[in-house]
Amino acid sequence: MTAKRLIAVQSKWIKTKVLLTNKSIKPFIPDTRKFNANNLRSMINQYRMIYIKPECGTYGNGVIRAEIINEQSYTYQIEEKILKFKSFTEFHKSLIKRIKKRRYLIQKGIHLLKHNHRRFDIRVMVQVNPKGKWETTGIIGRLGHARKIVTNYHSGGKPMSIESLLRTHLSKGEQHHLHKELDTLGIKIAKHLQKTYPKFRQIGVDVGLDKTVSPQIIEVNTSPDPYIFNQLKDKSMYRRVMTCRRASLKK
Repeated sequence: MTAKRLIAVQSKWIKTKVLLTNKSIKPFIPDTRKFNANNLRSMINQYRMIYIKPECGTYGNGVIRAEIINEQSYTYQIEEKILKFKSFTEFHKSLIKRIKKRRYLIQKGIHLLKHNHRRFDIRVMVQVNPKGKWETTGIIGRLGHARKIVTNYHSGGKPMSIESLLRTHLSKGEQHHLHKELDTLGIKIAKHLQKTYPKFRQIGVDVGLDKTVSPQIIEVNTSPDPYIFNQLKDKSMYRRVMTCRRASLKK
């Protein structure tokens, strides 16, 4: 690994398959399949709401949120655009036209918790610390843009402390328990990925919470943006993240 580069794996499908081999991580992974007509029909009928996203992509670009309203009505949203269809055939054809020949995945939809009527998820930053041990160095909330389906900072999302986002959903004790669960899950994911990719030094785990408040892994980013932590008023997490990042870049 060169001095100014950290290893990354772009394929969400490959990372998902690796994680599914771990029995303790598998329950946290929503049903994820390759995009094709059969999987699209099966999953939207089963889950009623799904996400369709590029196998390789960043910043939430190209992510589509699709729903079945009834057996004769389908809809999907990409960025701020919402389209409606009267049949599965029309719905599928429109998606094919948009996706073209790019590789896409379908994932069971997570009805994310909301803050002030806006969806949010959580980024768990896990890094190898200067002592060579995996450590959860930061946990931050990402509040999505009011009219968009993704929470990424580059798509108008707002980084916020998880305490401020969870205040109306969980007691302080429940928040503490969730924090510990996310800490443990992040390290478990990092250690498991490192068995396949020994040179990994950092990951960002994007976690969704629905009304059951059970963590569900949206995806694992192997080249996470450390600078979102600098958006918080409390800079302690940012300093810890950057200390580990600098140590890794020296390896």
